[in-house]
Amino acid sequence: MARTAGARGGSRIPEWLAAALRPNPGPVPWPAALRACVGVAGPLALGFALGRPAYGALAAIGAQFAVINDTADSYRMRFLGIAVPQLAGACGVVAGAAVLGRGALAVAVLTLVGLVSGLVSSIGPLASAAGLLLLISTVIEAGLPVPGSWWLAPALFLGGGAFVLVLSLLAWPVRGAAPERRAVADAYRAVADQLAAAGGGDYETQRQATTRRVDHAYDVVLARRARERAQRTTAFALFARLDALTALLEAAPAAHHAGRPLPAAVPAAVRELADAVEHPGPTAARPAVDEAPGGPDDRAWRAVGAALRRAADVVHGAEPAPGDRLGRPAPLGTRAARAARATLRSAPAWRYGLRLALCVGIAQTLVSVVAVPRSYWVALTVAFVLKPDLGSVFSRAVMRAVGTVVGLGVAAAVLVAVPHGWWSAALMAVLAALLPVMAAKGYAYQTTAVTPLILLLSDVLNHLGAGLLLPRLVDSFIGCAIALVAGYLLWPESWHARVGDRLADIVDDAARYVVICLVRDPAAPGGAAPGADEDASARARRRLYRELSAVRSEFQRAMTEPRPAATLAAEWWPLVVAVERVVDATTAAQQDVGHGAEPPPPAEARAVADQLGQLAAGIRTHTALPRVEAEHGPAGSPVLDALRDQVGAARAVATSEQARGRLGPLRRRRSTAG
Repeated sequence: MARTAGARGGSRIPEWLAAALRPNPGPVPWPAALRACVGVAGPLALGFALGRPAYGALAAIGAQFAVINDTADSYRMRFLGIAVPQLAGACGVVAGAAVLGRGALAVAVLTLVGLVSGLVSSIGPLASAAGLLLLISTVIEAGLPVPGSWWLAPALFLGGGAFVLVLSLLAWPVRGAAPERRAVADAYRAVADQLAAAGGGDYETQRQATTRRVDHAYDVVLARRARERAQRTTAFALFARLDALTALLEAAPAAHHAGRPLPAAVPAAVRELADAVEHPGPTAARPAVDEAPGGPDDRAWRAVGAALRRAADVVHGAEPAPGDRLGRPAPLGTRAARAARATLRSAPAWRYGLRLALCVGIAQTLVSVVAVPRSYWVALTVAFVLKPDLGSVFSRAVMRAVGTVVGLGVAAAVLVAVPHGWWSAALMAVLAALLPVMAAKGYAYQTTAVTPLILLLSDVLNHLGAGLLLPRLVDSFIGCAIALVAGYLLWPESWHARVGDRLADIVDDAARYVVICLVRDPAAPGGAAPGADEDASARARRRLYRELSAVRSEFQRAMTEPRPAATLAAEWWPLVVAVERVVDATTAAQQDVGHGAEPPPPAEARAVADQLGQLAAGIRTHTALPRVEAEHGPAGSPVLDALRDQVGAARAVATSEQARGRLGPLRRRRSTAG
């Protein structure tokens, strides 16, 4: 890239590499580290104690993958997140052991498993984890001889995973719904931070953080509600408290557009509600928040005050739970059937499955048919790298190579300095504890922790010692090369930024949101006022913010690619920000109307929506739109002033000289999604 990040001593590295190497912020997951330490080292130590170290190593391999998948907050999702991939992994162990050393048959089976893994990965995170572990365990067992009967290896694999699962669920009877309560409370705290930032320069950053927190809370709570049918349950109460945040989320943009900070008592009151959600107990006194920063006629303040009182009433039980706006999730079997049908009909899912199958087939052909001293590590590297749903393939290949070099250095030191036996089990405990800590920092760091663990556990099975280090390094580089060439460079959709059509869809959704919030419904009895259907506007707003968050993540992923994708994504990044501001301005206008402002004429509101529709069409067709400044005019509705400004700014971004003609390579047709 043209732009580089400098370091001390005058060294310069590309920005995409600096971004990929930058560790993710966040606290150290000490409970997960402790579970990993005991869960991986325990089976290995038991194997040494019984004189069956190979059996202990097989169980520890299963435990290691359970640790990697132990990422969910709620206990129900933690159970599914570990158990489902472990079952898929056990099936892979059986399939891999059946084709060990069988040449062309191994190539055919692993290619088919790669196709299946790629297909199911498009369903969602849980299916993606299961598909990855299915492929990884098949690859390992197809290249690594294991002792015992055919059923013993999968049983040990499941046993190690079950041990980690038990450790993860030990506190469930005691803590119950504590993770769900914490997720909802964190959503309240994020809203408090957003309200505290209203009127200031940090507002948009806080709003993005709020979107992530609220989306996460809905995912956690809805997963629990899917299993609880009664209305009087903890899950329903938590959902009601989360739903009560809707009014505050809609009032926050109005407060921000008013341009004045809210009294400190407002975010403090929301934080007290968060504490009441997380630690239910006696009803606390509500703080006084009656000071209006803009006087008694301040509509933004009235919106915030009404939303705060409503949330307090729901949290403290003074008001019945609001209606079920999202509906109860469908039964698991129904959702699974829908996902299967959608996957089988999805061209992107088939295309990704074929990419993965091609790369795995090439790797397995190299190790099974061609007479070269290679191992399962080549196909294993392909499986880890070629996961676009986990990040950029290009950057993951580079990070895999970097992490493997560092991990092999750690493994070399261990193999040379530590003898087999109890000492190696103790050291494995330390390395396993580092796995969740490093995984939270990023892919390169996770690879650094995973590499020595897999190598040391496989050495317990094949006793090759330090002699396996150089071949594994070469294998890793070959696997990265296969993924880069056959899974990345040969597929233009993978090395162009994948945002165009999806961004256009969101602009269309923003236009519809304007109509939902600000256009009077003539079909309703008496002509419903703009924004009268609160449920429809709340659903549309939450869907828009979730989609914008996903597109923002996709842009950030594109920025970890080399040219041209990273450069183009950076140039079009302001349009994502502009669309977010359009949605905020629409919500603020809706709140103004709801608290006393004169509703805009339907023709004016529809004209704003039409401008957004033209912008979406221009994104899809590469049309260079004319610069459109906001023109209020003497008859213009004042409630639309800020919205018109933001729509004009979004169109101006799309027609700037820097971006003109650049959108084409950024497009992602629906047929090339994923």
